[in-house]
Amino acid sequence: MRNKLKKIIVLQHIELEGLALLEKLFTKNNFKIDVIKLFQKEEIPSNLKIYNMMIVLGGPMDVWMTTSYPWLKKEKEVIKKFAIDLEKPFIGICLGCQLLGEVLGYRINKSLKPEIGFYDINLTQESNKDKLFQNFPKKFKAFHWHNNEVANIKNCSKVKVLGSSKTTNGQIFRYKANAYGIQFHLEIEKNTITSWLLNKNYKNGLLQLYGKSKINELEKEQKKYLEEIQNLCTVFFENLITTLL
Repeated sequence: MRNKLKKIIVLQHIELEGLALLEKLFTKNNFKIDVIKLFQKEEIPSNLKIYNMMIVLGGPMDVWMTTSYPWLKKEKEVIKKFAIDLEKPFIGICLGCQLLGEVLGYRINKSLKPEIGFYDINLTQESNKDKLFQNFPKKFKAFHWHNNEVANIKNCSKVKVLGSSKTTNGQIFRYKANAYGIQFHLEIEKNTITSWLLNKNYKNGLLQLYGKSKINELEKEQKKYLEEIQNLCTVFFENLITTLL
């Protein structure tokens, strides 16, 4: 069967933020997924060459919090080895996007305005030539939950900015032909936002920024946009397995 021997390594930072819909898609297509729960002090395997792809997920910590989360230092070394030294397929989502950005030498700054909710992504002209996003709509809704961003990222010989939002320039960027930073979430499922809001820290952060009305807004917008986002996630997955794997 297709992709029977393909192996994916996933670096997870908090129980709440898993692969979600992407896990179902990988499993359905016979991928072997090794999830390393860094927050439970699970060790990253030393032999990274056995993996066809690395996915680094989101989380509430910041990239510079190496004292509170000492495993971040090792994680950055592993990302560098896999994505830059070995040039193997890599996807960084939200925090994973910022970790890739830092490994590439960019600063990670607090955003001028946090993005929590459903906001537009506008693809750049560079996306027309990109294998993962060339058949995406030029504007689409995605779910966001971040306070930080990869600062001052712009096109150069090795890095291309593929998508931006009104607040954040580097919503999608690509390093060479193999590594992608994606600041938003396409992988969300029906219970994703509900489960995140059951976390005291996530909910309190949301309430401090926006107030109680934001919760009702998220529920309303999820009903409106979830199907569209999940369809895009499926397109993204198909592009992923046909072009990078």
